[in-house]
Amino acid sequence: MRYEALPAALYVKNRKKLLKKLPKNAIVVLNSNDIMPTNADGTMRFRQNNDLLYLTGIDQEETVLVLCPDFPNPDMREILFLRETDEHIAIWEGHKYTKEEAYAASGIKNIQWVSNFESVFNTLMALSEGVFLNTNEHLRAAVAVETRDARFIKNCKKRYPLHQYHRLAPLMQELRAVKEKQEWEQLQKACDITEAGFRRILSYIKPGVKEYEIEAEYLHEFVRRGSRGFAYEPIIASGANACVLHYIDNKEVCQDGDLILFDVGAEYGNYNADMSRAIPVNGRFTKRQRDIYQAVLRVQRAAMDLLRPGTNIQDYHKEVGLIMQSELLGLKLLTKTDIKKQDPQKPAYKKYFMHGTSHHLGLDVHDVGTMYNPIKPGMVFTVEPGIYVMEEGIGIRLENNIVIQKEGYLDLMKNIPIEAEEIEELMNR
Repeated sequence: MRYEALPAALYVKNRKKLLKKLPKNAIVVLNSNDIMPTNADGTMRFRQNNDLLYLTGIDQEETVLVLCPDFPNPDMREILFLRETDEHIAIWEGHKYTKEEAYAASGIKNIQWVSNFESVFNTLMALSEGVFLNTNEHLRAAVAVETRDARFIKNCKKRYPLHQYHRLAPLMQELRAVKEKQEWEQLQKACDITEAGFRRILSYIKPGVKEYEIEAEYLHEFVRRGSRGFAYEPIIASGANACVLHYIDNKEVCQDGDLILFDVGAEYGNYNADMSRAIPVNGRFTKRQRDIYQAVLRVQRAAMDLLRPGTNIQDYHKEVGLIMQSELLGLKLLTKTDIKKQDPQKPAYKKYFMHGTSHHLGLDVHDVGTMYNPIKPGMVFTVEPGIYVMEEGIGIRLENNIVIQKEGYLDLMKNIPIEAEEIEELMNR
């Protein structure tokens, strides 16, 4: 394993938190993700199902977790099923968990091979009533491929049609939204690796460099520090490309006088950083670029102060919008007449700041967690205002990752350069 795993005690605690939310005689089943095909006999790199990882720490395919907390035999109340390995698999694919290693990683004592699953599950179902099964219910999810969980749901309902079936996702979303301290520390490692990548490119960039060459520099630094790479498809957007919110072609030449917008983050141990910065290709901001940059930075700092326990994210976004509106007036991108005539459902500031300011962050980049209930301590959010002026070819977004605390917040990216003066100094050494 290339990353330092979190302690089994965390996963024991996570399972206990879930069990407290279950009714009497419930059973819970979670499946690992599939290894996805590409073409011919190719496959994508495996990425574990985050809910299963959250409850077990097991980062391997063909894994099943079953929780049956009221089963009469205490030894059967939590069982982890693993793919059985052999000499052939070891030669062609590498080492897989032994039962002893799986216990050490998860804290689950009853480890069995997945070939035993059907017979054991049949025994557990005979004394269970409510069946909690897992699905991807993220608000932005667009699932076109049938998952292992989805296949299991169909088969389970067909084989056991008279049981009561329930959604596990709302419970997992509530639990995963509030991070334990060990999770903050894993996120901090991802942010620190992201910082190293950003500092590396500050001394590398100059007019004439290609966006994908910068991408390669980031990737080099990420991987050499134990990351599997980017947490998501990186955005390296120079000039007007920065005004395309999800620009990922990263193919253009960076021109003298332009800015480059970066939206990149390193993954570490399945946890994800999410950083945005904007820097001048030639190492010096123009006056107009700096004015817009400072406006975005002021909005970001004000937004960080607004994110506090008890705040509702919907109300927070409205408050940030008013702060952005004031900055856009100062930049003469909006007029008072624009604001007076605006449609309340589509505020005038949306012309230059068209996305949300914050989202949950964790095992998913856009992590699970409701955007309607009040914020709680331990939640982790991005804070990422931006101004995009297509007619001037300027796009600036500044994004840090923060942990909400009882008083204030912990900025996981406080060491990543963000002041315009510091960026210029580092670029011109």
